[in-house]
Parts: sequence; structure tokens; C-alpha cells
Amino acid sequence: MMEFDSDGLTVLLIAVAGLGVLLILGVLLRIWVPLLRRIFLPASLVGGVIGLLLGPNVVGLVPEGISVTWSGLAGVLISVVFAPMLLGQKLPRIKEVAEDAGPHVWMAWFSTAAQVAIPCLLLFLLFEKGTGTNPLFSTIFEASWSGGHGTAAGMEQAWSALGWEEGSSLALGAATISLIFGILVGTILINIGARRGHLKYLGEKSDASESDVLGKEAGEGHMVTRLSPQSLSTLGFHFALILVAILIGFGLKMVLDPIITGMPLFPLAMIGGLVVHVAICRTSLYRLVDKATLDAIAAVFLDFLVVSAVASLSIPVIVENWIALTVISLTMAVLSLCIFYYLAPRIFKRDWFENGLVQFGTQTGVVATALLLLRTADPNMRSNGYRGLALSRPFISPFIGGGLVTALFPILVMEYGNLWVGLGCLGFCVALMPIAKILGLWVPSSSRRRESSASVEAGSGF
Repeated sequence: MMEFDSDGLTVLLIAVAGLGVLLILGVLLRIWVPLLRRIFLPASLVGGVIGLLLGPNVVGLVPEGISVTWSGLAGVLISVVFAPMLLGQKLPRIKEVAEDAGPHVWMAWFSTAAQVAIPCLLLFLLFEKGTGTNPLFSTIFEASWSGGHGTAAGMEQAWSALGWEEGSSLALGAATISLIFGILVGTILINIGARRGHLKYLGEKSDASESDVLGKEAGEGHMVTRLSPQSLSTLGFHFALILVAILIGFGLKMVLDPIITGMPLFPLAMIGGLVVHVAICRTSLYRLVDKATLDAIAAVFLDFLVVSAVASLSIPVIVENWIALTVISLTMAVLSLCIFYYLAPRIFKRDWFENGLVQFGTQTGVVATALLLLRTADPNMRSNGYRGLALSRPFISPFIGGGLVTALFPILVMEYGNLWVGLGCLGFCVALMPIAKILGLWVPSSSRRRESSASVEAGSGF
């Protein structure tokens, strides 16, 4: 454990205050520029772009120390977003978990295997011998596109142990590309989906496309206070529960770190939330828990997470390795779109577009991107995308996108080479297709076409 003196804490406070300024600027720009509202760009993204332009890589108004602090915040704040996901709600039965989480688990494992197979094969065929690119270069994409900046930084020890110190920097560059692609293209997908009638719940957002300033009735809160303010504020109580969940997750991380290098904290924080839930569900404390309040706290930290991640994007590291990064990243982008438009309608029986956005977001910019896109497409949390995301993470996060399997990929590449690892993951993708049909996850294309036609008719007035 490291100590922070008052000067260090002051720098952190100033950095967070700077994010607050960026968020306010993002809100003002959305109010002043109607186009930003019509294309569903959130204030956090708008503010993040402003911070990036003012940062040390462009204008230079923001000091480098502040930008570095912003970069480190993203991997921390995601734990606060994730910790309350399984806290404060009734635990579902196994059948319900299978129905909501099963398609997400299948999609995540298929997408991850594809994100390993394609870079491995491309590196073997185009770059490994022709340009002398390090064989481990192929392993940065699953760690960055599915794992994000937190995993990209956390994998530094794994790559350094194999003699490749540049791995973490390049992975952060790839994570930067995936984050930009995931948010911007995801926003485009939402616009296309809205016009084609695929979004069932977007229209429930009161006057979203006309004004960000809501009316009195629309602006009324829905949080419930069951704790006397003389004891503790309801926000303080719920935030304390989240912090306890994160502390439990940190304890789990300390136990697992010697076994799984680079294991991110946020999935373990979610497990910590489950532990807190189980511990208090039979006590009087459980009556004080309000899920809407927990969601509101998570939403606040999600906004700060997005603005900090976008504002601290690393431009130089992309420029230094632009050829290989560009070729493989373009291929990954096409792959993610193919998975979204071909597999999502066939795997998700309900709310395929919203659930597809969840998977698109997690495979192009981690969970924060998925939540950002889903919140834009389904602002009132009416689809089962949130539930499926939360229930599926225990079967995903400990293994891929920053878990055990992610940590093993560099070792496998060094042991067997990119060709065999790539072919092995490609074979795994092929094997998952009949498994989906055997498990009843596959939706016939004829049924989905009929549903899509009905959705277009219903949404023609959007």
C-alpha cells in the first residue's frame, strides 16, 4: 500500500475538478448545438473530446500530470460502476440466469476467440516475418479491445516477464482506438437502429431530441429514502455499501494476483457486491437499500469514467506503430460489425438490438462503453440488456477481457506461435456455432425477419 500526502491528494482533487469542468462544457454544448443531441452524443463524450483537444498532445493547456491522472482514473472508476450491479436486487433463479446471461456468455466467448484468432493469423501472415514485429503484438488486441485501458495497463507485468516491455504502451494505444471506435460507431448504430425501428425504448426518453432541459414532471426523482438523515444520508449509506463491495473485491484480487496476472478489479468488485447483498439480505439493513439510488451513483461515476478516458487518450503511441495498428484495428472493426449485425439478431431472442449493443460495447471499449451505449438506447432501463450484462459477467470477467485466459494468451503465443494459437481460436469459434443451436440459443433468421418487419412498422413514426 502506498501513502498519499496532502499535495498528492490536492492534485487528485484538481484533476477531478477539471473533469467536472469538462462535463459542464459538454452539457452546455449539447444545449447550444442541437446536432449533438440528435446524434445522441452524451455530454461525457463531448467533454472528453474537449479535454483531449486541450491536453498536452494538442493545445497543451492541460498539464501532462493532470492528463496522466485522468488516464489512471478510468480503470479505477469502472469498479464503482460495476460493484452495485448485483447489489440490492432479488437474486434470480438458475433458469432465469440461463435465459438472460446465456446468450451474452456465448457471444462474449465467441467474440473474444475471434479477437485472438484474427490478429494472430494476420501477424503471422503479414507482419511477423516481413516487418519483424514482435510475435506478442497479436495479444494486445484482446487485452485492449475487450479489456480496455485497465487491462492494457495491468498486463504490463505479463508482457515484461516475456521480455516485451513495449506491450503495455501499444495495448493502451489499441485500447484508445477501440474506445473511439466503440463510442462513435456505437452512436451511429443507435441512430441507424432508431430510424429502422429497432429501438423499442428510446422513445420513452422525454423530449431527448428536442431539449436537455426536462419539464418539472419529467425531472422528478425516483430514489427512495428509508434511512433517517440524522443517522446518515441515503447517498452516503449506499456509497458506503459500494465501497465495502470494492474492498471485498480488492481482497479477492490480492488472493488471485499470484495466480492470474493482471486480473482487473471491477469483476471482483461485482462479486464483492454479491457478497454484500447476501450478507445483508436477511438483516434490517436490506430494507434500507434502494436500487435506484445505487444506479444513480453508478451513473455519476460512469460519466466521470467516460470523460476521463476520452480526455486522456494517448496520441503519440498510436503514431509510432500506426501501420500494424491500423491494419489489424480495421479488421477488428469490421469483425465487430459483422458480429453485431449477423450474430446478435440470431442469438438474442428478446431486445436483440439493445443486447447486441452491450456486446458491441464490451468488445470495442469494455463495460463502460457498453453501459454508455445501452443508456443512450434504453435510458429508462426497460430492456433486459442491463440484467443480461450483470448476470453474465461472473462467467466472463474472471476469464476473458482481463482474466485468466487473457493472461494466458501471451504465454501460449510464445510457446506455440501465432499460427497455431490463431487456428486453435478459429476452431473454437467454429465449434461454438453448433453448440448455440444445441442449447437453443440460435434464433431462426425467418423468425427474426418477421419480428424486424413488425418493429419497423411500429417504429415508423419515430
